[in-house]
Amino acid sequence: MATGARLAAAGADAMPAEVQDESAFPPLPVFFAFIMMAFGMFMAILDIQIVSASLGQIQAGLAASADEISWVQTSYLVAEVVMIPLSGFLSRALSIRWLFVFSCAGFTLASLLCALSTSIGEMIAARALQGFVGGAMIPTVYAASFLMFGRKRQTGVTVTVSFIVTLAPTLGPALGGWITSVLSWHWLFLINIIPGILISFGVATLVKLDAPNLPLLKKIDLLGLVALAATCGGAVFVLEEGARYQWFEDRTVLTMACVALCAALLLWWRVTTAEEPIVSFRPLGNLNFLGGSLMGAVFGIGLYGLVYLYPLYLARIAGLSSGQIGNTVFVTGLFMALGAPIAGWVSQRIDVRVMACIGFLLLATSTWMTHYIDIEWRFNELVLPQALRGLGIMCCIVSVSVMSFGTLPNPLIKDATGLFTLFRNVGGAIGIAIINTIVLERFNHHYSRLGEATNPGRAEIVERYDMMTGLAAARGMPDPEGFALRALANEVNRQALVMSYADAFWVLSLLFVAFSVVPLFLKKPGTFADAQEVH
Repeated sequence: MATGARLAAAGADAMPAEVQDESAFPPLPVFFAFIMMAFGMFMAILDIQIVSASLGQIQAGLAASADEISWVQTSYLVAEVVMIPLSGFLSRALSIRWLFVFSCAGFTLASLLCALSTSIGEMIAARALQGFVGGAMIPTVYAASFLMFGRKRQTGVTVTVSFIVTLAPTLGPALGGWITSVLSWHWLFLINIIPGILISFGVATLVKLDAPNLPLLKKIDLLGLVALAATCGGAVFVLEEGARYQWFEDRTVLTMACVALCAALLLWWRVTTAEEPIVSFRPLGNLNFLGGSLMGAVFGIGLYGLVYLYPLYLARIAGLSSGQIGNTVFVTGLFMALGAPIAGWVSQRIDVRVMACIGFLLLATSTWMTHYIDIEWRFNELVLPQALRGLGIMCCIVSVSVMSFGTLPNPLIKDATGLFTLFRNVGGAIGIAIINTIVLERFNHHYSRLGEATNPGRAEIVERYDMMTGLAAARGMPDPEGFALRALANEVNRQALVMSYADAFWVLSLLFVAFSVVPLFLKKPGTFADAQEVH
Protein backbone atom coordinates (compact mmCIF):
# COMPACT_ATOMS: atom_id res chain seq x y z
CA MET A 1 0.00 0.00 0.00
CA ALA A 2 2.82 2.39 0.85
CA THR A 3 4.47 1.60 -2.45
CA GLY A 4 1.24 2.40 -4.27
CA ALA A 5 1.00 5.73 -2.45
CA ARG A 6 4.56 6.65 -3.43
CA LEU A 7 3.81 5.74 -7.06
CA ALA A 8 0.69 7.86 -7.03
CA ALA A 9 2.61 10.81 -5.59
CA ALA A 10 5.31 10.41 -8.19
CA GLY A 11 2.68 10.35 -10.90
CA ALA A 12 1.13 13.56 -9.60
CA ASP A 13 4.53 15.25 -9.54
CA ALA A 14 5.08 14.25 -13.15
CA MET A 15 1.95 16.06 -14.29
CA PRO A 16 2.30 19.48 -15.88
CA ALA A 17 1.26 22.34 -13.68
CA GLU A 18 -1.72 23.29 -15.79
CA VAL A 19 -3.56 20.02 -15.12
CA GLN A 20 -2.88 19.78 -11.38
CA ASP A 21 -6.15 21.65 -10.71
CA GLU A 22 -8.55 19.02 -11.97
CA SER A 23 -11.62 21.09 -11.13
CA ALA A 24 -10.81 23.59 -13.89
CA PHE A 25 -11.18 23.02 -17.59
CA PRO A 26 -7.77 22.67 -19.26
CA PRO A 27 -6.42 25.69 -21.14
CA LEU A 28 -7.79 26.08 -24.67
CA PRO A 29 -4.42 25.30 -26.36
CA VAL A 30 -4.20 22.05 -24.36
CA PHE A 31 -7.75 21.08 -25.36
CA PHE A 32 -7.11 21.97 -29.02
CA ALA A 33 -3.88 19.96 -28.97
CA PHE A 34 -5.75 16.93 -27.65
CA ILE A 35 -8.33 17.25 -30.45
CA MET A 36 -5.49 17.19 -32.98
CA MET A 37 -3.94 14.14 -31.35
CA ALA A 38 -7.32 12.40 -31.35
CA PHE A 39 -7.75 13.13 -35.06
CA GLY A 40 -4.28 11.72 -35.74
CA MET A 41 -5.28 8.56 -33.88
CA PHE A 42 -8.45 8.44 -35.99
CA MET A 43 -6.34 8.48 -39.17
CA ALA A 44 -4.11 5.65 -37.91
CA ILE A 45 -7.05 3.41 -36.98
CA LEU A 46 -8.98 4.31 -40.13
CA ASP A 47 -6.09 3.18 -42.32
CA ILE A 48 -6.42 -0.36 -40.99
CA GLN A 49 -9.85 -0.78 -42.59
CA ILE A 50 -10.11 1.94 -45.26
CA VAL A 51 -8.10 -0.18 -47.68
CA SER A 52 -10.18 -3.34 -47.20
CA ALA A 53 -13.04 -2.26 -49.50
CA SER A 54 -10.64 -1.30 -52.30
CA LEU A 55 -8.16 -4.19 -52.41
CA GLY A 56 -9.52 -5.23 -55.82
CA GLN A 57 -8.73 -1.83 -57.35
CA ILE A 58 -5.28 -1.75 -55.74
CA GLN A 59 -4.61 -5.28 -57.00
CA ALA A 60 -5.51 -4.25 -60.54
CA GLY A 61 -3.48 -1.04 -60.34
CA LEU A 62 -0.34 -2.80 -59.11
CA ALA A 63 -0.79 -6.02 -61.16
CA ALA A 64 -0.64 -8.10 -58.00
CA SER A 65 -1.77 -11.67 -57.44
CA ALA A 66 -4.49 -12.63 -54.95
CA ASP A 67 -1.89 -13.89 -52.47
CA GLU A 68 0.25 -10.77 -52.81
CA ILE A 69 -2.57 -8.26 -52.34
CA SER A 70 -3.50 -9.71 -48.94
CA TRP A 71 -0.13 -8.49 -47.66
CA VAL A 72 -1.29 -4.89 -48.10
CA GLN A 73 -3.36 -5.51 -44.97
CA THR A 74 -1.17 -8.08 -43.24
CA SER A 75 2.05 -6.02 -43.44
CA TYR A 76 0.30 -3.06 -41.79
CA LEU A 77 -1.15 -5.14 -38.97
CA VAL A 78 2.08 -7.05 -38.25
CA ALA A 79 4.16 -3.86 -38.10
CA GLU A 80 1.57 -1.98 -36.03
CA VAL A 81 1.28 -4.69 -33.40
CA VAL A 82 5.07 -4.52 -32.85
CA MET A 83 5.04 -0.77 -32.20
CA ILE A 84 2.03 -0.73 -29.86
CA PRO A 85 3.71 -2.41 -26.84
CA LEU A 86 7.01 -0.69 -27.67
CA SER A 87 5.29 2.71 -27.34
CA GLY A 88 5.41 2.50 -23.53
CA PHE A 89 9.23 2.46 -23.47
CA LEU A 90 9.52 5.07 -26.23
CA SER A 91 7.07 7.46 -24.55
CA ARG A 92 9.19 7.32 -21.38
CA ALA A 93 12.36 7.95 -23.37
CA LEU A 94 11.16 10.51 -25.91
CA SER A 95 8.09 11.89 -24.04
CA ILE A 96 4.51 11.55 -25.19
CA ARG A 97 4.76 14.78 -27.16
CA TRP A 98 7.72 13.87 -29.34
CA LEU A 99 6.78 10.24 -29.78
CA PHE A 100 3.40 11.32 -31.14
CA VAL A 101 5.00 13.93 -33.42
CA PHE A 102 7.52 11.44 -34.85
CA SER A 103 4.76 8.85 -35.21
CA CYS A 104 2.37 11.21 -37.02
CA ALA A 105 5.08 12.64 -39.28
CA GLY A 106 6.33 9.16 -40.17
CA PHE A 107 2.79 7.99 -40.82
CA THR A 108 2.24 10.94 -43.16
CA LEU A 109 5.45 10.22 -45.09
CA ALA A 110 4.55 6.52 -45.35
CA SER A 111 1.09 7.47 -46.65
CA LEU A 112 2.74 9.43 -49.45
CA LEU A 113 4.97 6.45 -50.27
CA CYS A 114 1.88 4.21 -50.42
CA ALA A 115 0.18 6.55 -52.90
CA LEU A 116 3.31 6.70 -55.07
CA SER A 117 3.86 2.93 -55.10
CA THR A 118 4.14 1.41 -58.57
CA SER A 119 4.60 -2.24 -57.59
CA ILE A 120 3.18 -4.56 -54.97
CA GLY A 121 6.60 -4.82 -53.30
CA GLU A 122 6.79 -1.06 -52.82
CA MET A 123 3.23 -0.97 -51.49
CA ILE A 124 3.87 -3.74 -48.94
CA ALA A 125 7.05 -2.02 -47.70
CA ALA A 126 5.29 1.36 -47.44
CA ARG A 127 2.30 -0.17 -45.62
CA ALA A 128 4.62 -1.89 -43.13
CA LEU A 129 6.33 1.44 -42.45
CA GLN A 130 2.95 3.13 -42.14
CA GLY A 131 1.70 0.58 -39.64
CA PHE A 132 4.91 0.62 -37.57
CA VAL A 133 5.33 4.37 -37.14
CA GLY A 134 1.59 5.01 -36.90
CA GLY A 135 1.07 2.37 -34.25
CA ALA A 136 2.39 4.66 -31.50
CA MET A 137 -0.36 7.25 -31.96
CA ILE A 138 -3.16 5.17 -30.42
CA PRO A 139 -1.60 4.40 -26.99
CA THR A 140 -0.01 7.86 -26.69
CA VAL A 141 -3.43 9.52 -27.05
CA TYR A 142 -4.76 7.36 -24.21
CA ALA A 143 -1.80 8.32 -22.03
CA ALA A 144 -2.03 12.00 -22.98
CA SER A 145 -5.68 12.13 -21.97
CA PHE A 146 -4.74 11.30 -18.36
CA LEU A 147 -2.04 13.96 -18.17
CA MET A 148 -4.06 16.63 -19.98
CA PHE A 149 -7.41 16.21 -18.25
CA GLY A 150 -6.67 14.47 -14.98
CA ARG A 151 -8.65 11.59 -13.56
CA LYS A 152 -11.75 13.43 -12.38
CA ARG A 153 -12.68 14.29 -15.97
CA GLN A 154 -11.45 11.01 -17.37
CA THR A 155 -14.84 9.38 -17.91
CA GLY A 156 -15.95 12.08 -20.34
CA VAL A 157 -12.62 11.98 -22.15
CA THR A 158 -12.77 8.18 -22.30
CA VAL A 159 -16.14 8.38 -24.06
CA THR A 160 -14.63 10.68 -26.70
CA VAL A 161 -11.51 8.56 -27.25
CA SER A 162 -13.53 5.34 -27.23
CA PHE A 163 -15.94 6.71 -29.81
CA ILE A 164 -13.04 7.58 -32.12
CA VAL A 165 -11.38 4.19 -31.59
CA THR A 166 -14.55 2.30 -32.48
CA LEU A 167 -15.96 4.61 -35.17
CA ALA A 168 -12.83 4.58 -37.36
CA PRO A 169 -12.84 0.84 -38.21
CA THR A 170 -16.63 0.92 -38.62
CA LEU A 171 -16.53 3.74 -41.19
CA GLY A 172 -13.31 2.55 -42.85
CA PRO A 173 -14.77 0.19 -45.49
CA ALA A 174 -17.60 2.61 -46.36
CA LEU A 175 -15.28 5.62 -46.68
CA GLY A 176 -12.68 3.63 -48.59
CA GLY A 177 -15.23 2.34 -51.09
CA TRP A 178 -16.60 5.84 -51.67
CA ILE A 179 -13.16 7.43 -52.16
CA THR A 180 -12.10 4.74 -54.61
CA SER A 181 -15.30 4.98 -56.66
CA VAL A 182 -15.25 8.80 -56.82
CA LEU A 183 -11.49 9.39 -57.14
CA SER A 184 -8.97 6.49 -57.17
CA TRP A 185 -7.29 4.17 -54.69
CA HIS A 186 -4.31 6.54 -54.44
CA TRP A 187 -6.50 8.99 -52.52
CA LEU A 188 -6.96 6.45 -49.73
CA PHE A 189 -3.47 7.51 -48.71
CA LEU A 190 -3.23 11.05 -50.09
CA ILE A 191 -6.05 12.26 -47.80
CA ASN A 192 -3.65 11.75 -44.87
CA ILE A 193 -0.99 14.18 -46.11
CA ILE A 194 -2.32 17.64 -45.25
CA PRO A 195 -3.96 16.65 -41.93
CA GLY A 196 -0.82 14.73 -40.97
CA ILE A 197 1.42 17.75 -41.55
CA LEU A 198 -0.89 20.10 -39.65
CA ILE A 199 -1.24 17.71 -36.72
CA SER A 200 2.51 17.10 -36.48
CA PHE A 201 3.32 20.81 -36.32
CA GLY A 202 0.38 21.57 -34.05
CA VAL A 203 1.21 18.91 -31.46
CA ALA A 204 4.91 19.84 -31.52
CA THR A 205 3.96 23.45 -30.79
CA LEU A 206 1.11 23.12 -28.30
CA VAL A 207 1.66 19.91 -26.31
CA LYS A 208 3.84 20.20 -23.21
CA LEU A 209 3.20 17.22 -20.98
CA ASP A 210 6.27 15.33 -19.84
CA ALA A 211 9.99 15.72 -20.33
CA PRO A 212 11.97 13.23 -22.42
CA ASN A 213 14.45 10.90 -20.74
CA LEU A 214 16.93 10.43 -23.57
CA PRO A 215 19.54 8.54 -21.50
CA LEU A 216 16.96 5.76 -21.32
CA LEU A 217 17.62 5.06 -25.02
CA LYS A 218 21.15 3.97 -24.14
CA LYS A 219 19.65 1.23 -21.95
CA ILE A 220 17.40 -0.15 -24.67
CA ASP A 221 17.31 -3.94 -24.61
CA LEU A 222 18.03 -4.83 -28.24
CA LEU A 223 17.60 -8.55 -27.66
CA GLY A 224 14.27 -7.87 -26.00
CA LEU A 225 13.29 -5.64 -28.94
CA VAL A 226 14.01 -8.44 -31.42
CA ALA A 227 12.05 -10.88 -29.24
CA LEU A 228 9.12 -8.45 -29.03
CA ALA A 229 9.04 -7.98 -32.81
CA ALA A 230 9.23 -11.73 -33.47
CA THR A 231 6.58 -12.53 -30.87
CA CYS A 232 4.00 -9.96 -31.92
CA GLY A 233 4.73 -10.06 -35.63
CA GLY A 234 4.84 -13.84 -35.76
CA ALA A 235 1.60 -14.23 -33.80
CA VAL A 236 -0.30 -11.79 -36.01
CA PHE A 237 1.08 -13.46 -39.16
CA VAL A 238 -0.15 -16.85 -37.96
CA LEU A 239 -3.58 -15.45 -37.10
CA GLU A 240 -3.89 -13.56 -40.39
CA GLU A 241 -2.65 -16.27 -42.73
CA GLY A 242 -3.35 -19.50 -40.81
CA ALA A 243 -6.95 -20.11 -41.88
CA ARG A 244 -6.14 -19.52 -45.54
CA TYR A 245 -3.38 -22.15 -45.55
CA GLN A 246 -5.00 -24.77 -43.29
CA TRP A 247 -3.06 -23.61 -40.27
CA PHE A 248 -0.17 -25.87 -39.28
CA GLU A 249 -0.46 -28.02 -42.37
CA ASP A 250 1.42 -25.20 -44.08
CA ARG A 251 5.16 -25.18 -43.36
CA THR A 252 5.46 -21.38 -43.34
CA VAL A 253 2.63 -20.94 -40.83
CA LEU A 254 4.06 -23.70 -38.64
CA THR A 255 7.53 -22.16 -38.77
CA MET A 256 6.22 -18.71 -37.83
CA ALA A 257 4.24 -20.20 -34.94
CA CYS A 258 7.39 -21.86 -33.60
CA VAL A 259 9.36 -18.63 -34.03
CA ALA A 260 6.67 -16.67 -32.16
CA LEU A 261 6.61 -19.21 -29.32
CA CYS A 262 10.39 -19.26 -28.89
CA ALA A 263 10.53 -15.47 -29.13
CA ALA A 264 7.82 -15.18 -26.45
CA LEU A 265 9.94 -17.26 -24.06
CA LEU A 266 12.96 -15.10 -24.84
CA LEU A 267 10.90 -11.94 -24.34
CA TRP A 268 9.68 -13.14 -20.94
CA TRP A 269 13.28 -13.81 -19.87
CA ARG A 270 14.40 -10.35 -20.98
CA VAL A 271 11.43 -8.63 -19.31
CA THR A 272 12.25 -10.30 -16.00
CA THR A 273 16.03 -9.83 -16.12
CA ALA A 274 16.87 -6.73 -18.20
CA GLU A 275 17.80 -3.49 -16.40
CA GLU A 276 15.28 -1.57 -18.51
CA PRO A 277 12.79 -3.99 -20.13
CA ILE A 278 11.60 -3.12 -23.61
CA VAL A 279 8.02 -3.63 -22.42
CA SER A 280 6.65 -3.63 -18.88
CA PHE A 281 4.03 -6.15 -17.77
CA ARG A 282 3.65 -4.50 -14.36
CA PRO A 283 0.15 -3.16 -15.16
CA LEU A 284 -1.05 -6.74 -15.59
CA GLY A 285 -0.45 -7.22 -11.88
CA ASN A 286 -3.55 -5.12 -11.32
CA LEU A 287 -6.49 -7.54 -11.43
CA ASN A 288 -8.89 -4.97 -12.87
CA PHE A 289 -6.46 -4.08 -15.64
CA LEU A 290 -5.82 -7.74 -16.44
CA GLY A 291 -9.53 -8.53 -16.54
CA GLY A 292 -10.26 -5.38 -18.51
CA SER A 293 -7.55 -6.20 -21.06
CA LEU A 294 -8.97 -9.69 -21.58
CA MET A 295 -12.44 -8.21 -22.06
CA GLY A 296 -10.85 -5.70 -24.43
CA ALA A 297 -9.53 -8.60 -26.50
CA VAL A 298 -13.02 -10.12 -26.73
CA PHE A 299 -14.41 -6.69 -27.50
CA GLY A 300 -11.82 -6.47 -30.31
CA ILE A 301 -13.35 -9.62 -31.76
CA GLY A 302 -16.74 -7.91 -31.76
CA LEU A 303 -15.33 -4.74 -33.27
CA TYR A 304 -12.89 -5.92 -35.94
CA GLY A 305 -14.35 -9.40 -36.49
CA LEU A 306 -17.84 -8.15 -37.27
CA VAL A 307 -16.50 -5.27 -39.36
CA TYR A 308 -14.91 -8.05 -41.42
CA LEU A 309 -17.87 -10.46 -41.45
CA TYR A 310 -20.71 -8.13 -42.43
CA PRO A 311 -19.05 -6.82 -45.64
CA LEU A 312 -17.99 -10.39 -46.46
CA TYR A 313 -21.63 -11.50 -46.49
CA LEU A 314 -22.87 -8.39 -48.31
CA ALA A 315 -20.26 -8.77 -51.06
CA ARG A 316 -20.28 -12.54 -51.61
CA ILE A 317 -23.93 -13.36 -50.98
CA ALA A 318 -25.85 -10.14 -51.55
CA GLY A 319 -23.55 -9.03 -54.38
CA LEU A 320 -23.56 -5.38 -53.26
CA SER A 321 -21.05 -2.79 -54.40
CA SER A 322 -18.59 -1.20 -51.99
CA GLY A 323 -20.79 1.91 -51.81
CA GLN A 324 -23.90 -0.13 -51.02
CA ILE A 325 -21.99 -2.11 -48.39
CA GLY A 326 -20.86 1.16 -46.82
CA ASN A 327 -24.43 2.44 -46.63
CA THR A 328 -25.54 -0.79 -44.96
CA VAL A 329 -22.84 -1.00 -42.28
CA PHE A 330 -23.12 2.74 -41.60
CA VAL A 331 -26.04 1.89 -39.31
CA THR A 332 -23.59 0.66 -36.68
CA GLY A 333 -21.64 3.92 -36.80
CA LEU A 334 -24.84 5.94 -36.52
CA PHE A 335 -25.97 4.13 -33.38
CA MET A 336 -22.47 4.39 -31.92
CA ALA A 337 -22.71 8.17 -32.33
CA LEU A 338 -26.14 8.17 -30.71
CA GLY A 339 -24.95 5.84 -27.95
CA ALA A 340 -21.73 7.70 -27.05
CA PRO A 341 -23.32 10.48 -24.91
CA ILE A 342 -25.74 7.95 -23.40
CA ALA A 343 -22.85 5.65 -22.47
CA GLY A 344 -20.97 8.54 -20.86
CA TRP A 345 -24.03 9.60 -18.86
CA VAL A 346 -24.86 6.05 -17.74
CA SER A 347 -21.26 5.23 -16.78
CA GLN A 348 -21.32 8.01 -14.17
CA ARG A 349 -24.57 6.80 -12.60
CA ILE A 350 -24.40 3.01 -12.45
CA ASP A 351 -21.76 0.44 -11.62
CA VAL A 352 -19.60 0.18 -14.76
CA ARG A 353 -19.38 -3.58 -14.20
CA VAL A 354 -23.12 -3.79 -14.81
CA MET A 355 -22.69 -1.55 -17.83
CA ALA A 356 -20.04 -3.91 -19.24
CA CYS A 357 -22.38 -6.88 -18.75
CA ILE A 358 -25.11 -5.01 -20.63
CA GLY A 359 -22.68 -4.16 -23.45
CA PHE A 360 -21.57 -7.75 -23.97
CA LEU A 361 -25.19 -8.98 -23.80
CA LEU A 362 -26.16 -6.43 -26.47
CA LEU A 363 -23.35 -7.75 -28.68
CA ALA A 364 -24.52 -11.31 -27.99
CA THR A 365 -28.11 -10.41 -28.87
CA SER A 366 -26.96 -8.76 -32.10
CA THR A 367 -24.97 -11.78 -33.26
CA TRP A 368 -27.68 -14.19 -32.08
CA MET A 369 -30.26 -12.39 -34.20
CA THR A 370 -27.91 -12.48 -37.18
CA HIS A 371 -27.31 -16.23 -36.90
CA TYR A 372 -30.73 -16.65 -38.58
CA ILE A 373 -29.32 -14.96 -41.68
CA ASP A 374 -30.16 -16.29 -45.16
CA ILE A 375 -29.39 -15.27 -48.74
CA GLU A 376 -32.28 -12.78 -48.82
CA TRP A 377 -31.08 -10.55 -45.96
CA ARG A 378 -30.31 -6.97 -46.95
CA PHE A 379 -30.41 -3.53 -45.33
CA ASN A 380 -33.82 -3.81 -43.62
CA GLU A 381 -33.09 -7.17 -42.00
CA LEU A 382 -29.69 -6.00 -40.73
CA VAL A 383 -30.80 -2.67 -39.22
CA LEU A 384 -31.78 -3.93 -35.76
CA PRO A 385 -28.77 -6.25 -35.25
CA GLN A 386 -26.41 -3.45 -36.29
CA ALA A 387 -28.19 -0.93 -34.05
CA LEU A 388 -27.78 -3.24 -31.05
CA ARG A 389 -24.16 -3.81 -32.00
CA GLY A 390 -23.47 -0.06 -32.13
CA LEU A 391 -24.98 0.49 -28.68
CA GLY A 392 -23.20 -2.58 -27.30
CA ILE A 393 -19.83 -1.40 -28.62
CA MET A 394 -20.12 1.95 -26.84
CA CYS A 395 -21.24 0.34 -23.56
CA CYS A 396 -18.33 -2.10 -23.71
CA ILE A 397 -15.48 0.22 -24.64
CA VAL A 398 -16.39 2.91 -22.12
CA SER A 399 -16.99 0.56 -19.19
CA VAL A 400 -14.01 -1.66 -19.97
CA SER A 401 -11.72 1.39 -20.18
CA VAL A 402 -12.97 2.71 -16.83
CA MET A 403 -12.48 -0.70 -15.18
CA SER A 404 -9.02 -1.16 -16.69
CA PHE A 405 -7.48 2.23 -15.88
CA GLY A 406 -9.56 3.38 -12.91
CA THR A 407 -7.27 1.86 -10.28
CA LEU A 408 -3.88 2.18 -11.99
CA PRO A 409 -1.31 4.67 -10.66
CA ASN A 410 -0.10 7.32 -13.08
CA PRO A 411 3.47 5.92 -13.47
CA LEU A 412 2.00 2.74 -15.01
CA ILE A 413 -0.29 4.52 -17.48
CA LYS A 414 2.19 4.81 -20.36
CA ASP A 415 2.94 1.08 -20.42
CA ALA A 416 -0.69 0.16 -19.66
CA THR A 417 -2.11 2.04 -22.67
CA GLY A 418 0.15 0.12 -25.03
CA LEU A 419 -0.79 -3.23 -23.48
CA PHE A 420 -4.50 -2.37 -23.52
CA THR A 421 -4.38 -1.43 -27.21
CA LEU A 422 -2.32 -4.55 -27.98
CA PHE A 423 -4.91 -6.82 -26.36
CA ARG A 424 -7.72 -5.21 -28.36
CA ASN A 425 -5.89 -5.42 -31.69
CA VAL A 426 -4.72 -8.99 -31.14
CA GLY A 427 -8.28 -9.84 -30.12
CA GLY A 428 -9.43 -8.49 -33.45
CA ALA A 429 -6.88 -10.64 -35.28
CA ILE A 430 -7.99 -13.68 -33.27
CA GLY A 431 -11.61 -12.90 -34.10
CA ILE A 432 -10.95 -12.75 -37.83
CA ALA A 433 -8.96 -15.99 -37.60
CA ILE A 434 -11.84 -17.67 -35.75
CA ILE A 435 -14.35 -16.43 -38.32
CA ASN A 436 -12.25 -17.59 -41.27
CA THR A 437 -11.69 -21.00 -39.70
CA ILE A 438 -15.38 -21.48 -38.92
CA VAL A 439 -16.42 -20.38 -42.40
CA LEU A 440 -13.94 -22.71 -44.10
CA GLU A 441 -14.71 -25.74 -41.95
CA ARG A 442 -18.47 -25.30 -41.83
CA PHE A 443 -18.69 -24.46 -45.53
CA ASN A 444 -17.26 -27.87 -46.38
CA HIS A 445 -19.73 -29.50 -43.99
CA HIS A 446 -22.77 -27.66 -45.33
CA TYR A 447 -21.70 -28.05 -48.96
CA SER A 448 -21.39 -31.80 -48.48
CA ARG A 449 -24.81 -32.05 -46.82
CA LEU A 450 -26.51 -29.88 -49.43
CA GLY A 451 -24.76 -31.81 -52.21
CA GLU A 452 -26.23 -35.02 -50.88
CA ALA A 453 -29.69 -33.44 -50.82
CA THR A 454 -29.30 -32.08 -54.35
CA ASN A 455 -29.73 -35.32 -56.26
CA PRO A 456 -31.62 -35.96 -59.51
CA GLY A 457 -33.95 -38.36 -57.74
CA ARG A 458 -35.83 -35.55 -55.98
CA ALA A 459 -38.82 -34.11 -57.83
CA GLU A 460 -38.13 -30.49 -56.79
CA ILE A 461 -34.53 -30.72 -58.03
CA VAL A 462 -35.68 -32.11 -61.39
CA GLU A 463 -38.26 -29.34 -61.63
CA ARG A 464 -35.66 -26.65 -60.87
CA TYR A 465 -33.23 -28.18 -63.37
CA ASP A 466 -35.87 -28.31 -66.12
CA MET A 467 -36.88 -24.72 -65.45
CA MET A 468 -33.27 -23.47 -65.71
CA THR A 469 -32.66 -25.54 -68.82
CA GLY A 470 -35.77 -24.08 -70.45
CA LEU A 471 -34.74 -20.55 -69.49
CA ALA A 472 -31.28 -21.03 -70.98
CA ALA A 473 -32.75 -22.51 -74.18
CA ALA A 474 -35.22 -19.64 -74.50
CA ARG A 475 -32.30 -17.19 -74.35
CA GLY A 476 -30.44 -19.06 -77.06
CA MET A 477 -27.56 -20.25 -74.88
CA PRO A 478 -25.35 -22.88 -76.55
CA ASP A 479 -25.37 -25.36 -73.66
CA PRO A 480 -28.66 -25.14 -71.71
CA GLU A 481 -28.01 -28.33 -69.70
CA GLY A 482 -24.54 -27.14 -68.68
CA PHE A 483 -25.93 -23.75 -67.68
CA ALA A 484 -28.56 -25.41 -65.48
CA LEU A 485 -25.97 -27.58 -63.74
CA ARG A 486 -23.69 -24.61 -63.09
CA ALA A 487 -26.61 -22.57 -61.77
CA LEU A 488 -27.59 -25.34 -59.36
CA ALA A 489 -23.99 -25.73 -58.19
CA ASN A 490 -23.72 -21.98 -57.65
CA GLU A 491 -26.94 -21.99 -55.61
CA VAL A 492 -25.62 -24.81 -53.42
CA ASN A 493 -22.38 -22.88 -52.95
CA ARG A 494 -24.21 -19.70 -51.87
CA GLN A 495 -26.44 -21.57 -49.46
CA ALA A 496 -23.51 -23.40 -47.89
CA LEU A 497 -21.57 -20.16 -47.56
CA VAL A 498 -24.39 -18.24 -45.87
CA MET A 499 -24.97 -21.16 -43.49
CA SER A 500 -21.29 -21.05 -42.53
CA TYR A 501 -21.59 -17.29 -41.84
CA ALA A 502 -24.59 -18.05 -39.62
CA ASP A 503 -22.47 -20.55 -37.69
CA ALA A 504 -19.80 -17.88 -37.15
CA PHE A 505 -22.41 -15.45 -35.77
CA TRP A 506 -23.67 -18.18 -33.43
CA VAL A 507 -20.20 -18.93 -32.03
CA LEU A 508 -19.55 -15.21 -31.47
CA SER A 509 -22.83 -14.84 -29.60
CA LEU A 510 -21.82 -17.64 -27.21
CA LEU A 511 -18.43 -15.98 -26.66
CA PHE A 512 -20.02 -12.63 -25.78
CA VAL A 513 -22.45 -14.29 -23.36
CA ALA A 514 -19.56 -16.10 -21.64
CA PHE A 515 -17.61 -12.86 -21.11
CA SER A 516 -20.64 -10.90 -19.95
CA VAL A 517 -20.11 -12.38 -16.45
CA VAL A 518 -16.39 -11.53 -16.21
CA PRO A 519 -16.96 -7.96 -14.90
CA LEU A 520 -18.79 -9.37 -11.87
CA PHE A 521 -15.50 -10.91 -10.65
CA LEU A 522 -13.62 -7.58 -10.74
CA LYS A 523 -13.40 -4.89 -8.09
CA LYS A 524 -15.79 -1.98 -8.48
CA PRO A 525 -13.54 0.78 -9.84
CA GLY A 526 -15.74 3.74 -8.99
CA THR A 527 -14.35 6.73 -10.88
CA PHE A 528 -10.93 7.58 -12.28
CA ALA A 529 -10.37 9.80 -9.29
CA ASP A 530 -10.56 6.97 -6.76
CA ALA A 531 -7.64 5.50 -4.83
CA GLN A 532 -4.41 5.06 -6.73
CA GLU A 533 -3.10 1.97 -4.98
CA VAL A 534 -1.67 -0.92 -7.00
CA HIS A 535 -3.87 -3.95 -6.31
